[in-house]
Amino acid sequence: MTTSTTETAADRGARPAGDNRRKILEATMKRFQYQGDALIEVLHKAQELYGFLSPELLSDVAQRLRLPPSRVYGVATFYHFFSLAPQGEHTCTICLGTACYVRGAALLLRELEELSNVKAGHTSADGRFSLLTARCLGACGLAPAAVLDGEVVGHADRSDLAARIQALLGRER
Repeated sequence: MTTSTTETAADRGARPAGDNRRKILEATMKRFQYQGDALIEVLHKAQELYGFLSPELLSDVAQRLRLPPSRVYGVATFYHFFSLAPQGEHTCTICLGTACYVRGAALLLRELEELSNVKAGHTSADGRFSLLTARCLGACGLAPAAVLDGEVVGHADRSDLAARIQALLGRER
């Protein structure tokens, strides 16, 4: 029988002595008086500090804000900007909302999967590139839309996105 700990060996190895992330997250929760209504703000800060929301981190936030873990997990999985796994150095999110889908987003996604050799929802083996999807980016007038390293790319097409991704990764076509 194994026991669960709140800190994995990888977490311990990734944090040097004097790591202040925990203190900063605690200060954020304190600023919001540990109110459950501040969950999204606290999760944003946690992801900003740690890079992603690990199960241990979600559990800790739930405990500190006195919320059911299911609610914290539900919020973290509902919004596309939260990540439950480490993301690549560069990310591309393809919108699969109705307007984007009708305008070829699914085909665009398939082509980018082939080009990058990364399946949607995953990160490349070298950790440099993540290919993600979103239910809606709220940019229907720009369909199909994508977000490449935080920049919205409207009327996205395969050749343009492929060129941008290749440039980010420093690869020749």
